[in-house]
Order: sequence, then C-alpha cells, then structure tokens
Amino acid sequence: MSCFSCVCHRQKEAGRRFSDGMAPRSLSRLVDSLDLEKNAPTPARAKSCNAHSFTLRELAAATRNFKLSNLLGEGGFGRVFKGFLESGQVVAIKQLNQNGLQGSNEFLVEVLMLIMLHHPNLVSLYGYCAEGSERLLVYEYMPQGSLEDHLFDLPPNKEPLDWNTRIKIAVGAAKGLTYLHDVVHPPVIYRDLKSANILLDNDFNPKLSDFGLAKLGPVGDRTHVSTRVMGTYGYCAPDYAMSGKLTVKCDVYSFGVVLLELITGRRAYDFSKKAGEQSLISWAHPLLNDRRRFTQLADPLLRGRYPIRALYQLAVVTSTCLHEKPHLRPSMLDVVVALDLVASQPYILENNQRDGSGSGPISPYLSDNDQKDSSPPPAPPTWKAASAPATTNSDGLKGYNHLLANT
Repeated sequence: MSCFSCVCHRQKEAGRRFSDGMAPRSLSRLVDSLDLEKNAPTPARAKSCNAHSFTLRELAAATRNFKLSNLLGEGGFGRVFKGFLESGQVVAIKQLNQNGLQGSNEFLVEVLMLIMLHHPNLVSLYGYCAEGSERLLVYEYMPQGSLEDHLFDLPPNKEPLDWNTRIKIAVGAAKGLTYLHDVVHPPVIYRDLKSANILLDNDFNPKLSDFGLAKLGPVGDRTHVSTRVMGTYGYCAPDYAMSGKLTVKCDVYSFGVVLLELITGRRAYDFSKKAGEQSLISWAHPLLNDRRRFTQLADPLLRGRYPIRALYQLAVVTSTCLHEKPHLRPSMLDVVVALDLVASQPYILENNQRDGSGSGPISPYLSDNDQKDSSPPPAPPTWKAASAPATTNSDGLKGYNHLLANT
C-alpha cells in the first residue's frame, strides 16, 4: 500500500494520483476552487495526515468479494460493507455507485476533507481506492451503526435510546460541527447533517460521516457561498433551499432537525404519517412554542423517563436552531454550551420507578415543591442576536445560554 500525501503537494500531484477515470481538467478546476495550499484547514496541517491507497483486490478480499452478508447499508451513493483487512482490523468500506449521486468530484472532496480534518467526533478515513472506474473509501468501523438505526422503526426486541444517551449523542455531534465551523479555517460547511450520517461506536460516541457535499465556507468580507442546492429533504434550511446562499447557519438548522428527531423519535419527513404530521417541523412547531404542551414532543419510547426541565431547555435550543431567519440562529459554539447545561441534568431512575411503582416522569433536578407544582416552566426566552451576542470570555458564554440557566 502506498501513502497518500496531505495537502502540501501541488495540484499536479493530486491530479496524478486521481487520474484514473477522471477528467484532468475537471480535477484541476476542483482543486483550484478549493485553493487547498492557501486555505487548508489549519489545525490538521501540523498532524500526520496520511491515508493509504488500497488496491481493488485488497478491498474485494476484505469484504469477501463484497458479499451481501457483509452489507452494512445502502443509499444513493452506493453501498457500505464491513471488511477485514489483512492486519485483522475491522473497517467500513464504501463502494460508490458508478451511476449514483456521488461523482468523482464528491469522492475527491470527501477524501481531501477527511485527510485534512481530525476530531474525535469526525469519522476517520483509513484509505481509498481509485482504480479504473471504481471509487471506494475505507473508514473506521462504527459498530453501533447510525443514529437513524436507533431512532426509527425499531424491532420489538431492540431497546430504544434512553434520554442520557440521546443527549450524549447530541453533545458529541454538536462538538464535531463546532470544530468544522469555529476551529477550522476557513470554516467547513457540512451541508448534509442528518441522523443517517451520525455514526456511533460501542459506547454511543457519535462521529459525523459522509463529507462528499462539504464546502469551504466564506472568508473575509464574504457572507455566504453561492452554490447549487444539495442536501437531504427535511433537513435542508429553507433559506438555503430558496436562495442557494450557503452559510454555517444552514448546518445549525439541520442540527435543529436532528435534535427534534432525538426528542420525538420521529423522522424529519415521514410519508407514512397522516396529513399534517408528515413534516416533523410543521407538526412540532406549535408544541415547541407552547410551554404547557412541550412534553407532548417526547418520544413515547422514553416512557416518561426524562428530566422535565432539561427537556424544556432542549426544546428551547431546538426552536432557536430552527429559526426561520438564519442570522437569529445560534452558533454551534453556543449550542454546545447550552447542551452541556442540558447534559448536566441527567435522568436518574428513581427507586419507585425501578420496581415499576412509579406513576410518571419525576426529575431529580426539581425540588419537592417543583415536583408537586403542576404549573409549567417559565415561558421560553426570546433569543435576539442584537441583544445576546454569541461571544465567550473567562466568565463563560454570555448571550443565549445564560438565559437557559434561568428556565
């Protein structure tokens, strides 16, 4: 196996390595547009950022000739197989559909992005194969599959995600996005955040995957990147869908949809639902903004096992992420701090609930008076960008998140 060098090589080197089956002019234009030598994400430059070039024969052997019993998933981009390398390492191998939605340019973007970016909440790329017309990517194997696998259409024998695990996943995914938006320079706009692209390890630590649609964000005086609209229906920010103007706030909106899925256990868009409930956002909107009915959002599979106040705070965070005006959505850095507050209030199973005698959700973070009081939490605060700037200092995040502490 040969080593694929990082972004410090010149355009002609990248063109040589990916020349099989790709038009050099198209590749050159893509590399020029990324401006990698000048604009490569800086945190990864100081690290070892090598990926191996596998042969098709090696990956066919790893998957037993792409046997269906090793199939992990399938989508418009192609198939993902579980594989075993000669070293014994277990990997996930994505075989791109030659006639699918992810073309050679998207393949190159994903390889370059994952080589340059390193974070505990981003999936690791081990290597690639660009042999003839074949395009394959080799990732670390995530044994628990995707978040989607644990939220929707669960078989009777599968245990649903509990409240604390859902919050853990939300916090980790938010930290991955914060790295892309606020640490990397220029920022990276993920553009395809959805529950199917959040993968989970054995301990349910989340990692973002599938960077084929990622774009470098605006720098300097530019406020957005103009591009053709791409993404997944139900997760795409309406402002981006209508204008084609891409900003990091588009990712914030998509993250709000994922939060809503975590809260409700419902898909972003579900044609099997009756009219009026097919769109998750349309169905949830009146509940998110009703302080007396927000508990109706909770996934029935939680069986009332969640802290009421933390659920309310999470509903507030979700509502702000889904704001129709992108400049009023919080930054992902704000969201992480807010979710850390939610995570600091885990659900603790009471003794009377362990023996089945409990009558409903009781939060250990409410006082006795709070638990007896049937009145709803205070009205959700209105987050305004002008009066609540998203900035940090030694005293902590001042702006959106201090309001949550008072709920």
